[in-house]
Amino acid sequence: MAQISTDIPARLDRLPWARWHWLVLIGLGTVWILDGLEVTIVGVIGPRITEKSSGLALTESQVGLAAGVYVAGACVGALFFGHLTDRFGRKKLFIVTLALYLAATVATAFSHDAWYFFLCRFFTGAGIGGEYAAINSAIDELIPARVRGTVDLVVNGSFWLGTALGAVVAIPALSTSVFPADVGWRLLFGLGAVLGVGILLVRRLVPESPRWLFIHGREREAEEIVSGIERTVREESDADLEPARGEIRITQRDHTPLTEVASTLLRRYPKRTTVGLALFVGQAFLYNSIFFTYALVLSTFFKVSDSSTAWYLIPIAIGNFLGPVLLGRFFDTVGRRALISGCYALSGLLLLGTAALFDAHVLNAVTLTACWMVVFFFASAGASSAYLTVSEIFPMETRALAIALFYAVGTGLGGIIGPVLFGRLVESESVGNVVLGYVLGAALMIGAGAVEWFMGVEAARRSLEDIAQPLSAQEPQTV
Repeated sequence: MAQISTDIPARLDRLPWARWHWLVLIGLGTVWILDGLEVTIVGVIGPRITEKSSGLALTESQVGLAAGVYVAGACVGALFFGHLTDRFGRKKLFIVTLALYLAATVATAFSHDAWYFFLCRFFTGAGIGGEYAAINSAIDELIPARVRGTVDLVVNGSFWLGTALGAVVAIPALSTSVFPADVGWRLLFGLGAVLGVGILLVRRLVPESPRWLFIHGREREAEEIVSGIERTVREESDADLEPARGEIRITQRDHTPLTEVASTLLRRYPKRTTVGLALFVGQAFLYNSIFFTYALVLSTFFKVSDSSTAWYLIPIAIGNFLGPVLLGRFFDTVGRRALISGCYALSGLLLLGTAALFDAHVLNAVTLTACWMVVFFFASAGASSAYLTVSEIFPMETRALAIALFYAVGTGLGGIIGPVLFGRLVESESVGNVVLGYVLGAALMIGAGAVEWFMGVEAARRSLEDIAQPLSAQEPQTV
């Protein structure tokens, strides 16, 4: 295909923040609210769906298995749709994946058998997993470089708004004085569908990534989109735009072979690949282990009633949301390596302290929740930065699949093993067994922080093409 020179990346990066950027965030970033809602719903309904009156009567182990099935679906969906996102574009796939999520979460509400519940959870996860690749790619390719870290952390942190929403709504929904035991938990899945429809309506207004378009031989369409964005931003900011500086020369292509993607990750950027895996495994094990089974911990060790467990998730969700929001701007000012490694290591150390207190039997449901608020204030910022990192440090042609691959491998190792393992540990009703799980999670977080410190790439305020030149560019770097 043809060789072209374009200044589109520089034009997008130099734009002032405007209402148009908020449209992108609302249309794309709100998917994390849905994911947070899904994770919370399954967490808080865990004790309820183990009851015979619920219409499912799962065991505690099956609740953990359901969480693992959801994560497995997310991993498969991320890989499948991630490849399609790099090949057919961001917009097509972030519409398709949201539609899959909507269908599967509605179907979950009609579950009466364990196998059907697992199947619905798998496809719900597949839709959400596919969203990760398409959405992270599109956001980073449309947001100016100088605020990319701040925006990404806030977007990924919005997961916890969904968590808080799910916990609040679960309180009346799981109250048997309001709804029958076999009805309330089903209504919670309908809430996710309602939010998804609203997001779909907004998302139709978000354009295809101009960066993806000019690489795939559609530079005229990319030029029209960027010119339209510039015109809109100019009108909204009521100011002239400063000149764009810098062009990139690329050889256009219609797709990138999977063999080239593998070579890029394993041969061209082996250190970056190691960093991505470490960050994803650490955060996936920590979060999926604790949040999918926290309601079971409260009911098993502190005798918290099924209808009250949601109250304990709300403050944890608040701490998780405040971490990325309050620390996010420092990822653009102080830098990526210091903040990412610091957040991972500090959250791991705080988790070790929490494990020691839990083992000493000095905590109750309230004080354990307070400990989690502090741990996850830092862990949440670190976990959000994992998605930012793998989205930034690999070339344009591999971005969506790289996000999907790291999510799938990291989450497969940490997010599937974690919930199933913790389900077993909680079911044993042994404090010591649960503490061992906490220690393992802390070790993975501290280890990931060390890997980032020694091998991470400083990407703050740099253009995506500067951090990792497109494979189609002349003489791509190999650092």
